[in-house]
Amino acid sequence: MQKFILPPECIDNQTAVITGQDAKHIYKVLRLKPKDPIHLTNGKGTDYDAHVLTIGPGKVEVCLTEEHPSTTESSLRLTVCCGMLKDKKMDLVIKHLTQLGIVEWIPFFCERSIPTPDSNRLLKRSDRWHTIAKESIKQCRRSCLVSISEPKKFQDVLELSDSFQQKIAFWEKSNHPLTQLPPAPSDSRVIILIGPEGGFTDTEISLARRKGFKAYSLGPRILRAETAAICATTLIQHLLGDI
Repeated sequence: MQKFILPPECIDNQTAVITGQDAKHIYKVLRLKPKDPIHLTNGKGTDYDAHVLTIGPGKVEVCLTEEHPSTTESSLRLTVCCGMLKDKKMDLVIKHLTQLGIVEWIPFFCERSIPTPDSNRLLKRSDRWHTIAKESIKQCRRSCLVSISEPKKFQDVLELSDSFQQKIAFWEKSNHPLTQLPPAPSDSRVIILIGPEGGFTDTEISLARRKGFKAYSLGPRILRAETAAICATTLIQHLLGDI
């Protein structure tokens, strides 16, 4: 069964109330009944075992029987920065990166990004990304919400990378395979850069290198930008995380 996100303000001692679309899903799709078990999380790393007390199409009341730390979060604190792509491609990226266990997603504009949309459209896209990430978290039974940044300029992303211990840029011109990637301490923060359609320019990679990024290759084939983002995250989670 999928895990439902329960904000702390919905909890009162050992009981909690689920409303909105989640309540509708539990009632109409899962067809749970009183006393049926249900799995919940506060979105901050704490999980709850619970059972249903009362249920209806708009409200589900549950009893919390046990509280425990999550066992589904990655040990790797991975931030993925992606060059802006067309609408549906970005939706696909955040959906799958959430399932792969990232803790932060930062979209950015650089030289080869698509034209910048107006602020209203950008706000709607950001709202949709948050919704997609929440649905992915429930589906894959994670316990922590992904931090999703508003789209930034490439230079701003480089500036915020100072707090990371390991910095990786994926670039099709690099001759460094990931087999050369050094191990990361268990408590380190890792940031990776994925370019837009067309990739990074030589100038952008040069700027990234000045900020401590090392460029690595994803192999001899040129991948689509959304494929590269998913592939790179999977490989880093395999080498440094829990996959």
